[in-house]
Amino acid sequence: MNTLTFPNSRPRHLRSLLFLFVVCALGCSVAEPKTSVNTNSTSSTNASETGNSAAPKGATIQIDPNGPADTVRAFYKNLREKKFREAIFLTNLRPAIEGLTDTELKDFSVDFEEIAGQVPAEIEINGEIITGDQATVTANLPNEDGDKKEIQTIKLRKENDVWVIQTVDEEAAKKIRAEGKEYFYNLRVETHEAEAKKMLERISKAELAHSLQNAGLYTDMQTLVAAGLLPEDIKSSESTGYTYAINVAGDKKQFFATATPAVYGKSGKLSFLLQPDNKGISRATSKDNGGKPLRK
Repeated sequence: MNTLTFPNSRPRHLRSLLFLFVVCALGCSVAEPKTSVNTNSTSSTNASETGNSAAPKGATIQIDPNGPADTVRAFYKNLREKKFREAIFLTNLRPAIEGLTDTELKDFSVDFEEIAGQVPAEIEINGEIITGDQATVTANLPNEDGDKKEIQTIKLRKENDVWVIQTVDEEAAKKIRAEGKEYFYNLRVETHEAEAKKMLERISKAELAHSLQNAGLYTDMQTLVAAGLLPEDIKSSESTGYTYAINVAGDKKQFFATATPAVYGKSGKLSFLLQPDNKGISRATSKDNGGKPLRK
């Protein structure tokens, strides 16, 4: 499965949440572009003449009003303009947002605005295939690393005479319909918890790397960050949703680390503890501790 992604500036743990706000290709093959006049031939010519193949250009096919390609174009336009409700209404994520009040929607402003800022000014839509109530649109979009553009595929389905972008598969769509507006909240909690465990694993590796270079001694978080062994954002819960702490023994020969939800029930429910087992191998355990840190 390919995922339509854009250049990222945030840590990958937040991107895993943001991926649900762009369109996923659900295993369909790249479509043959339908024959149409290039609507941006002047820009294409200028790019060729100047050698700048990366010059932005719009659609290269004829886009019919309210058709699949027009829906895709409207989705990215709304997303870029930070009209998040309007954008997501065009996808099968709609049940997860239509029940949110404007105030509740602001809870996700950091997440949504990150992806909005990564949408290119011009979306090159270059293919559209319609088969009954199913459609595939292809577009030239930046890949996950943002270093080049690739042909990506977008699936749509016609529902009540309206084309809907299939951002998630049917199994996930059923879950979204069942959970409604709680879906995004639950997803954020699950994402932060999964990434908290990964961060503790990074702490374990960072402490091991430091001890191997410093006669078996461990160190504090700031030293590990300064050495590039841990990411800068570990010091803040703004993007991680968790508060991290590393406790080093007085002789620096032992340590344990904790990850605690910044806002219990909203940014996470599980508290984590990283400590050495009987064999001296650091392992993470977790428990719903009411938002309090786990202790040894």
